[in-house]
Amino acid sequence: MSGTNVVAWFEIPSTDFDRAVGFYEKILAKTMKREAMGPVQMAVFLYEQPGVGGAVVNGGPYEPGQSRGTVVYLDCDGQLDAVLARVMGAGGEIAFPKTELPGMGAYAHILDTEGNRVGLHAV
Repeated sequence: MSGTNVVAWFEIPSTDFDRAVGFYEKILAKTMKREAMGPVQMAVFLYEQPGVGGAVVNGGPYEPGQSRGTVVYLDCDGQLDAVLARVMGAGGEIAFPKTELPGMGAYAHILDTEGNRVGLHAV
């Protein structure tokens, strides 16, 4: 490992691609870039190089779920309260409320429209 980031890329599975992409675009208030990679549909979260990127995916081996182990944390750019306020209106749930991390900001867990548990973090 020669990079500065432990995570290189992440993918959040979906069963209803348009619904899932709409959910993340609504709560983060940002447009995602849609692409096709063979049989897999992908909507990439905006990021700047050399930052870590990721996408909502549909097709191939992807299956959403809230208890499959790994939790990806999305950066809320200092706007955790605003993002959490949009979750239910976008069709998601708050699974674990905002919790302060002394000296490191705060985090929360949500369930997206596909049933995935996703972390949110803001400094």
